[in-house]
Amino acid sequence: MKKIAYIELDTHAEIALNFMELMNDSKVFSVDYYFSEKILRFFGYTQNDKLPENIKKATPENLIQQLSTDNYQLIIIGTVHRYFNVFEKIAEKFNTSIICHNLNFVKASNFDLLSSIFKEDFQYRLKLLLKEGLLRKSNVYKKAKNLLVLDENLTKENYTNLPLFYTKFFDKPDNETFTIVIPGAVSQKRRDYDKVIKELKKVELNDDVNEFRRNEMFVENNLQEKGSSVGTTQNLEIIFLGKAQGNELEILQNFEQNKPENISIKYFTEKVPQDVFDDYMQKANILWCPIQQETEFFSQKEIYGITKMSGNIGDAIKFGKLAIFPENYPSKYAFIIPEIDNIEAQLYTQQKHLEYDFQENFSKEKVLKQLEKTIFALL
Repeated sequence: MKKIAYIELDTHAEIALNFMELMNDSKVFSVDYYFSEKILRFFGYTQNDKLPENIKKATPENLIQQLSTDNYQLIIIGTVHRYFNVFEKIAEKFNTSIICHNLNFVKASNFDLLSSIFKEDFQYRLKLLLKEGLLRKSNVYKKAKNLLVLDENLTKENYTNLPLFYTKFFDKPDNETFTIVIPGAVSQKRRDYDKVIKELKKVELNDDVNEFRRNEMFVENNLQEKGSSVGTTQNLEIIFLGKAQGNELEILQNFEQNKPENISIKYFTEKVPQDVFDDYMQKANILWCPIQQETEFFSQKEIYGITKMSGNIGDAIKFGKLAIFPENYPSKYAFIIPEIDNIEAQLYTQQKHLEYDFQENFSKEKVLKQLEKTIFALL
């Protein structure tokens, strides 16, 4: 078996988990994992727990020495947003591939990085400059043999897609109320919640949709009388599946007091536990992902779908859900539905009339074969 290593010292533990779950079934690759204490805690390991043989506790100080004890044919680094001085040495010494999460950050100049120090998180960014080799960032990415992305839509120039997302849940929900889930932290910076509330307030006022519903209900009731199992959905349940606070929380609380009668909402004032998140995602009839097109990382502008992947893509694949994205979101995925002006009609009808076979396209077996093929090309 070919020996490779996967490193994650910083964030994106869920990406490392996907890689691990897939590669556990591989018959051609043996993988050692080098994780920081922070990442190990994500996996449920405590400080005194005995780790599996292929999982190593790593720090920036001992990482290079640990890697030198085995003859790895490939090293994949899950995140290079810090420890640039360490990762530069690894890229020089080993056949290294780096997963890139923010493409404008990857190409940012040293002038851009220096300028950003004074814009936000001054103490942390100054630490990166003085102790972790911030200005070596460009060297790390240049010295790596391959740069990887996790969304095929970002595959361009020198970037290779690394397929890691597969569908884990295939069961269709059996809800009495049509359930729409908006996954992610409730922050206007990340998603356009102002538009969400504005659209939901129009539900009772939209005569066209109400007429459409009455017609569909008439057809479905007739079908039911003839023995069909087709159901009807008259009400909407909206799940804001992320922590809400500050102004966004006030907006949701106010909407809750003045919402249309056929809408129920649920929101959270604390971080949503993973098991609760998974339960509500499985319950969803459809996902609504009103992401803001532009965001920032390290004060560099990033554009979802062009220089940065939305995590909601991975959510949709994992839970096997159709997902409504902003009309201008660039995507080749057939399960991504561009938003239309009449969002209520879309939310109500789209899931009924559009099918997508996640089992066919994103089964674990199929994605593993694609992943193995990609890794062979990186050796």
